[in-house]
Amino acid sequence: MIAIPIPNPDEYAPFYANYVSKAIAQGDILQTLTRLQETTYSFFKSIGEDKANYAYAEGKWTLKQLLSHMIDAERVFAYRVLCFSRGDENALPGFDENDYVERADLSSRTLQDLAKEFKELRGANFYLFHALNNEQLLYTGIASGKPVSVRALLYITAGHELHHLTIIKERYI
Repeated sequence: MIAIPIPNPDEYAPFYANYVSKAIAQGDILQTLTRLQETTYSFFKSIGEDKANYAYAEGKWTLKQLLSHMIDAERVFAYRVLCFSRGDENALPGFDENDYVERADLSSRTLQDLAKEFKELRGANFYLFHALNNEQLLYTGIASGKPVSVRALLYITAGHELHHLTIIKERYI
């Protein structure tokens, strides 16, 4: 397993700076993603189903919707890693997280089921993340109209998760 250097600010859009800084504060990015896989899963497993449909304010996502969003974002970021690490030069679209959440049918899903999906998805993504070499980590592509490097996407993935975990702990639990 190679150590992945911190991305330079020109490797990601300013919008992602908060996510990247949260991930940097955690140390080695692959170790952080590994640790988060288990701690995020355990955290959601510890929340009772009675809170699954709770939203802290009108118009805000429920806990199930928030975890569904985290799963969607993990998939999108991993797809970007795949494309750009393979040298794909096609620009990739952004995704409207509100539309994705609105169109996700969570009526038959439990918070526990979503937690397991998140854990399994991260596990599958590890095969891709751990197989990246130093050259691939520096490849860049265009996503949401902005350039981003493969290594920055790893930091964004972890930082996005950390961001939402903080919101959940402050506003939901």
